[in-house]
Amino acid sequence: MADDPLDDFERRSVTLQGHTKGVYVTGKGPAVIVMAEMPGISPHVARFSRWVRDAGFTVYMPSLFGRDGAFPDAEEGKAVLQRACVSAEFRAFAANESSPVTQWLRALASLAHEQCGGRGVGAIGMCFTGNFALSMMLESSMIAPVLCQPSLPLNSPGEIQIAPEELARVKERLEREDLTVLGYRFAGDRFCTAQRFAAYSAALGDRFVAKVLPDEAANPEPPPFFKHVVGSPHSVVTAHLIDAAGEPTRAARDEILSFFTRRLAA
Repeated sequence: MADDPLDDFERRSVTLQGHTKGVYVTGKGPAVIVMAEMPGISPHVARFSRWVRDAGFTVYMPSLFGRDGAFPDAEEGKAVLQRACVSAEFRAFAANESSPVTQWLRALASLAHEQCGGRGVGAIGMCFTGNFALSMMLESSMIAPVLCQPSLPLNSPGEIQIAPEELARVKERLEREDLTVLGYRFAGDRFCTAQRFAAYSAALGDRFVAKVLPDEAANPEPPPFFKHVVGSPHSVVTAHLIDAAGEPTRAARDEILSFFTRRLAA
């Protein structure tokens, strides 16, 4: 219920493709890029990154929007969302396009692999960044993509956000290298709908492994942004996760950590 100082992360200024962004880094082992949901690197997103770190990975958590470490207040979160929707880095309402920021993120994956070594890099996107891990598959070091409640394009619930030529290249690579993409959503999520997962399945076939959690598995008292702005079960491994034995959201978290371990560990 308070801001997270993120003082167990090293904040680095990373310049790639002429653009500089803050990236929070922690841990040792193969690299996993954790991309925050709206409205930014919240305490819940940082908690998930710590779980990834403690599972034996180096976490790279780029600051893409919002106030780093901020507790998700409703009014501040709405303002962050509105700014991101008109930012040139994102294509919040565009189907069949890729957000420009994914090019920077692919370069970050390449850098992380160079710095950490191992078989490759994992990535997880959430909500606004949910589909970015798919676009990042154009980087050869990316081998473990996870899409949590991918919510773009916001105004087209039955479509996905990636340029058709990029999608074709990603699908060919998934087949050639026998890779899969994990996807997670709650059944009643109004931003990541059943139609959207159907679109991913149509595009990727059995290379897209869809996981749908029941609405009653969601934390009933999430932070104000998720309760009053999002307004439905949404954030599988962060704000709506219930960290208790036997909970489906904790099982989803453990499944994702196991996926990273299988793909990335030597």
